[in-house]
Parts: sequence; C-alpha cells; structure tokens
Amino acid sequence: MKEVHFRLVTGTDPELFQDRLNAVVADLPDDAIIVDVLFSTAHSGRVAEYSALIYYKEVEPWKD
Repeated sequence: MKEVHFRLVTGTDPELFQDRLNAVVADLPDDAIIVDVLFSTAHSGRVAEYSALIYYKEVEPWKD
C-alpha cells in the first residue's frame, strides 16, 4: 500500500487561498488520488482565515 499524505493550505485573502489550493493540486504526483478535502473558515475580528486540509494518497498505476 502506498503512503497517505495530507497538505494544509491556509490564507486570509480568498484569491490567494485559491491560488495556493491550485498550486497544491498542480504539484501532486501523477499517481495521486485526492481522497477528501476538508474546508473551514475562522473569523478574528474583521479577518477571515480560510483553511483546507487535502487528504490524498499515491496509488499503483493500472497495468494492462
């Protein structure tokens, strides 16, 4: 069985947060499958912090 991995992405600006999410997904290995993405927001005064925990694992390639 291949390893299970987690990546945490955070940001206070929605566009920067989206850019970071896109970068993480683009950098995943070709043999990775995203199993789940957990998303949350937290507020501190007027600032919102966005967080996503990406759970993925690498799998064996299909053999013909």
